[in-house]
Amino acid sequence: MRIASVMAVAAAVSLLATMGAAQTLTVKGPDGQQRQFTADQIAAMPHRSAQLAGEGGRPARAYEGVAVTDLLQVVGAPSGKALRGPALADVVIVKGSDGYRAAFGIAAMDPGMRQSVPILADRNEAGRLDAKEGPFRLVSPDDLRPARSVRGVVSIEVEPAP
Repeated sequence: MRIASVMAVAAAVSLLATMGAAQTLTVKGPDGQQRQFTADQIAAMPHRSAQLAGEGGRPARAYEGVAVTDLLQVVGAPSGKALRGPALADVVIVKGSDGYRAAFGIAAMDPGMRQSVPILADRNEAGRLDAKEGPFRLVSPDDLRPARSVRGVVSIEVEPAP
C-alpha cells in the first residue's frame, strides 16, 4: 500500500512538472541567443488581434496575442529595415508540445514586410486558451486554412535556411 502511495505522489509531481514546463516558451535567435518567457510575461506584453481561418465549414475564430516578431527581436532577430540580405533566407520553426512543427520565412513574421503577421496567442474570445490549445497557439491570419496553427507552442527558433 505504501509503494502505491509513493508512486501516486511521484506521478502527480511529474504531471505538475510537465504542466509547469508547458507554461513556458523558449525563443531562440539566429545567433543562438535564447530567452524563456512565462505565461504571465506573455500576458503582460502588448497584444494584437488575429483571425484563425475556420475549416470544414467552421467559422473563423478571434485570438489575441503577441506578434511573433516582438519575441524574436528580444533574441536578436532582425526586423524592419534591418531585415535584408542573407537574413531574408532565415526560417522560423514553431514547435508544439505534441511534436507538431511549422515553418515560416522570417519575412512572414515582420510587420515591415506584410500587413498582418502571425501572433503567439494566449487567449481567444472565451478567455485564456484551454489545455487543448494552449497555453500558447500560433495564429497566422493570412493562412487560408489553419494547418500551420501550432497548438501548445513550446518553442520558436530562428534557423538559417538549409
